[in-house]
Amino acid sequence: MAKQTDLQKKVYNIIFTTNGRWAYLFDVWLLIFIVVSCFVVILESVPSIKSAYGTSLYILEWWFTLVFTIEYLLRIYSSKKTLKYIFSWWGIVDLLAIIPTYLTLLAPAAIGSLISIRIFRLIRVFRVFKLKKYVTGGNIMMIALAKSRPKILTFVLFILLISVVLGSVMHVVEGQTNGFETLPDSIYWAIVTLTTVGYGDVVPLTILGKVISTFIMILGYGIIAVPTGIVSAEIVEEKYKKN
Repeated sequence: MAKQTDLQKKVYNIIFTTNGRWAYLFDVWLLIFIVVSCFVVILESVPSIKSAYGTSLYILEWWFTLVFTIEYLLRIYSSKKTLKYIFSWWGIVDLLAIIPTYLTLLAPAAIGSLISIRIFRLIRVFRVFKLKKYVTGGNIMMIALAKSRPKILTFVLFILLISVVLGSVMHVVEGQTNGFETLPDSIYWAIVTLTTVGYGDVVPLTILGKVISTFIMILGYGIIAVPTGIVSAEIVEEKYKKN
């Protein structure tokens, strides 16, 4: 790997770190551009707005694309390990932020399907954790999520087990009718009901089925709070350690 020049080091410090005023300003303006560009993409997806302001939105889209392209090239130029950055998670996301607009030049008919890909720019907002005043909060959140992972996985497995059992019970109670014809259909209904989503596409008609449904719905309200409580407890513990 070739030694970085002074210019590369300066660009790297501004783009990849939070050291100094210029690095901070770069991150702030980058986040502003990301949010505004995503707002433009959303507006462009509304036919009435696009027909009225299509030209302005098109110009703004290309402006943001050029800005992100320059940023992407500067990241490649200043990166200490170029290939590692290009094929990293953030490198791929950075590429997805610009490539759809250029592809529309080659395939204008594909712009409808490519417009949704450009919303991937919003993922880059998570770089906000680089900003100094958010670093502590971001670290606490990530540590809390990591520590909560075993408990949450156990909880998810428990919910899946409950859903399979209750779905199987409803499959028997409803007599393989009323949308409960197969076990997968019944398990799907149990998950939808347990999470209190309630699409209403499958509904029990028997008295016993309705009683079981009532039990599952009440159980669902209690279950929703469990993951939140697990993560919240870990966050409080991490904050206590920091203090």
